[in-house]
Amino acid sequence: MIPRELIKKLRTIEIRTSRLANEQLAGGYHSVFKGRGMAFSEVRQYQPGDDVRFIDWNVSARMNEVYVKVFSEEREMTVMLLVDLSESERFGSVARPKVETVAEVAALLAFSAIKNNDRVGLILFTDRVERYVPPKKGKGHVMRVVTEILNAKPKGKGTDLRVALDLLGGVQRRRAVAFLVSDLIAKDWERSLRIASARHDLIPVQVVDPREEELPDVGWALVEDLESGELLEVDTSDPAVRRAYASRVAKERAIREQLFGRLGVDHVTVRTDRPYVPALAELFRRREKRMKGYG
Repeated sequence: MIPRELIKKLRTIEIRTSRLANEQLAGGYHSVFKGRGMAFSEVRQYQPGDDVRFIDWNVSARMNEVYVKVFSEEREMTVMLLVDLSESERFGSVARPKVETVAEVAALLAFSAIKNNDRVGLILFTDRVERYVPPKKGKGHVMRVVTEILNAKPKGKGTDLRVALDLLGGVQRRRAVAFLVSDLIAKDWERSLRIASARHDLIPVQVVDPREEELPDVGWALVEDLESGELLEVDTSDPAVRRAYASRVAKERAIREQLFGRLGVDHVTVRTDRPYVPALAELFRRREKRMKGYG
């Protein structure tokens, strides 16, 4: 039986994200995530300006008039959500932990996908694969995906992005759109990223808490690494300590963005202290602009 609190949370996410998908992201999603190509739709009588290469000679011979084949975009795609549930996602210095933003972003992307008749699949991971849900269509399936995220009880604590990316290559042979929703706090995943991004349209969605970018001045503090359990005493009142921390974070971000740039991977950062829809909408606008040859 699903706990009442979880049902309430599911209902809140369903209402919020389905509305956002309909009102703010649907058009952008449709325009930048293409299906597998063009599919035959029908034949109709030739009209001036039609491409003669599409004349259907068999139908034209039977009807004694010229008919052409009409094609439409084959919209159906597979969207895979690779969702990080490591212990670092439980961290939160604002109103809620990162994992709740992760769940909402994943739900929003899933609702955007099913609105366009796409299939949605899920890979939950930590330092191991925690759960794989094969792609399917429909609102009920999306709610199952969100339930799996919110109701998960991970066995692992650490983060290994490689296990999710490698599984994606194993279960999804045809090209898919894959959103990697994570804080991206991990090591040694460049090779897996390179392989996955060559085969799929891979988009890392980094979820960031403001306290992960800069240390507050609260004097001596005992800081725990949620994934390793390591404790470290830090003098946050020392400006040099805070500058060193901010500098390390900025360097790691620059290295990550350079990697994405080399591989031609689109990415977006969402923060727990700001609305996430504008960041996703800007990602869609950026992709659409590039597809039209303006960027």
